[in-house]
Amino acid sequence: MRAVVFDEFGAAPEVREVPDPVPSPDAVVVRVEATGLCRSDWHGWMGHDEGITLPHVPGHELAGRVEAVGSAVVGWRPGDRVTAPFVCACGRCASCAAGQQQVCEAQEQPGFTHWGSFAELVPLRHADVNLVAVPDAMSFLTAASLGCRFATAYRAVAERAAVRPGEWLAVHGCGGVGLSAVMIAAAAGARVVAVDVAPRALELAREFGAVATVDASSVEDTAAAVRDVTGGGAEVSIDALGSATTCAASVMCLRRRGRHVQVGLLPGGSTPVPMDRVVSYEIDVLGSHGMAAHAYPRLLGQVASGGLRPDLLVTSVIGLDAAPAALASMGERAGAARAGMTVITPQS
Repeated sequence: MRAVVFDEFGAAPEVREVPDPVPSPDAVVVRVEATGLCRSDWHGWMGHDEGITLPHVPGHELAGRVEAVGSAVVGWRPGDRVTAPFVCACGRCASCAAGQQQVCEAQEQPGFTHWGSFAELVPLRHADVNLVAVPDAMSFLTAASLGCRFATAYRAVAERAAVRPGEWLAVHGCGGVGLSAVMIAAAAGARVVAVDVAPRALELAREFGAVATVDASSVEDTAAAVRDVTGGGAEVSIDALGSATTCAASVMCLRRRGRHVQVGLLPGGSTPVPMDRVVSYEIDVLGSHGMAAHAYPRLLGQVASGGLRPDLLVTSVIGLDAAPAALASMGERAGAARAGMTVITPQS
């Protein structure tokens, strides 16, 4: 099969022929029809994830058809249309037994713990726990756009933050996760303030339901700007980018007893958080890490009804040969990550 491979962290990836994967007894091999290009893939390529072994194939937001099935798989057959969470759970640990597969104690992640979906084929273990059926009426592009970003944002907004109609919700960083959060929160009846440095990202945020935007490149204190827009602070704030600056601004823009949700992956090392504000305002600090496969039906129902349109977040579709350059561009401040999602179609 053809796949995007890098042999050194930060070195130019290339498309090359590699052996086809063979499913273990509990696994399937999926023929990838569409796979999202995510900033997490860039972090992995740069060596920010200690679980990656070289050489490596990135990619973790995928949709396609089951190509081959392991001998112990019960619920899936060749030809089934499927997607999967980026956290693939073991199905046996205490967290999985409690229904919290997104924090599985023995989790695997395609594109991180093993070769991923920037390829024509990708293996997925524990298939009966992790696969999600893609409805016939849903395109593979839409299914891939759910990926880690939309599903993670959905759980962050609807479950972790439990946003309520009429609440102010600030979103810091309007890449794929942030724009997803804007759309989901607006559909839930929240009043959304979007914060970013890129004009196109803020334009898309308004298109997807933000009632106000803050250009972080033109104001000295983004938290103060959000507090001004919201008349004293947001009830909920999400750091969808993942930096010391956006994390602190997300906490500082909240009103008393607000909820901060950390979704964006933070670089290694310490991250200063204004804990004095957390204490004095009794702010809830919450993490959000993907969404379990069993939780997808509610999301898929809202997509099927037209209440949510993740397909509108797809702003670029490229073939496998263009993926190496697109991956490298994710590190640029005004690169692909700044305005919607790029989806790769390996079979084209």
